[in-house]
Amino acid sequence: MESYDVIVIGSGPGGYVAAIRSAQLGMKTALIEKYNSLGGTCLNVGCIPSKALLDSSEHYHQAAHQFEEHGIGVSGLKLDFQRMIQRKAEVVQQTVAGIDFLMKKNNITVHHGMGSFVDANTIQVAPAKGKHSSIHGKHIIIATGSKPGSLPFIQIDKKRVITSTEALSLNELPKSMVVIGGGVIGLEMGSVYARLGTEVHVVEYQDAIIPTMDRGMGKELMRSMKKLGVKFHLQHGVKEVKASAKSVTIKADDKKGKEVTWKADYCLVSVGRTPYTEGLNLEAAGLTADQRGRIEVNDRMQTAVPHIFAIGDVVRGAMLAHKAEEEGVAAAEIIAGEHPHIDYNLIPNVVYTWPEVAGVGQTEEQLKAEGVPYRAGSFPFKASGRARASMDTDGSIKVLAHAETDEILGVHMCGPRAADMIAEAVVAMEFRATAEDISRMSHAHPTFTEAIKEAALAATGDRALHV
Repeated sequence: MESYDVIVIGSGPGGYVAAIRSAQLGMKTALIEKYNSLGGTCLNVGCIPSKALLDSSEHYHQAAHQFEEHGIGVSGLKLDFQRMIQRKAEVVQQTVAGIDFLMKKNNITVHHGMGSFVDANTIQVAPAKGKHSSIHGKHIIIATGSKPGSLPFIQIDKKRVITSTEALSLNELPKSMVVIGGGVIGLEMGSVYARLGTEVHVVEYQDAIIPTMDRGMGKELMRSMKKLGVKFHLQHGVKEVKASAKSVTIKADDKKGKEVTWKADYCLVSVGRTPYTEGLNLEAAGLTADQRGRIEVNDRMQTAVPHIFAIGDVVRGAMLAHKAEEEGVAAAEIIAGEHPHIDYNLIPNVVYTWPEVAGVGQTEEQLKAEGVPYRAGSFPFKASGRARASMDTDGSIKVLAHAETDEILGVHMCGPRAADMIAEAVVAMEFRATAEDISRMSHAHPTFTEAIKEAALAATGDRALHV
């Protein structure tokens, strides 16, 4: 039986990064992946393909609705939806090939097949075809990710009632789509199809979209998405989803208890994700999962069996690829005897619509609930010269600073390139910067990031210069 210092089960962002870091630290490493391609949900049917479609659909939308204002005439504009889907697949293929290269570069042994525990140190690998084999690991890292969640009464047939996986590879452009869930996945996929001309309805049980993020940013995004024609139905509880050969009917009760019905080509169920631990045979290793399918770990990512670690979507916390990566690196370094630390408060959250939404640290709602004294400063993109130049004036940036120390407690933004700009806030908060520190930094003009400086100025006593 082949023996390794580290065996990683699952090749998503958390898993393959954990494997790379383990190999960098001189440990003999194996990576087990159930499917033929590496990269997990994120690279194959999540982060990467959705961003490819988001970019393609935004290009089409700009050509159809904004180019004329730029003085660019477009005649005979047409949409080749199948080519768009094909380009998405090409991006995925290139990215996955990059992971294959990284495994070879770092001398990581890749085993394709379903990995399951025989005992606390032995993993059986069962390929789709061929003989099963077993490998021994001194340390094991579980990084098997998550799968789309659903509601008990909804039958996902993957034809008319679909998840994000199917929404990334439809054979036709829908005329209509109902999205159940106003979270990140539902809004991203809903915006893709709304830009392409699909009539999109978003049905959300709570009273706000992206409810775990800053409420103000959610309102900004909703206003912007309504311009695309997206219709929002908040505080609606879905109670029935019935599919036929060519359509699907969705029934819900609104906040007053009145029944509402929609008929659409497709129903996208995006009510969150659930940890994927099926088939791992955790009991054989002395492990169990909680009611939500998560594996309990300590702050060092160790499970109840100290040499077995778990990271990413199978443990507590936000289900984010970059959070999984940080935990993968940390687990590898802890195994090697190092002492890394992850500040979960400083892991940013992003929605890749357009405008994008991003946030890090505490929200205003959290600060109010905890009774923390704070000052808030905001700056709208309609007051940004750079945003006006690019016609990206929707949204704003909010900086939250402690009322007594001025330390930045949270930064939230809805606007152009928010996904990239949030890194400035993460760096600032990592070094415990104050709003005054940011306001004194020189920001190149004209740039979108000037809005961060202006919001910081506003948080230090209503000192914003350009509003």
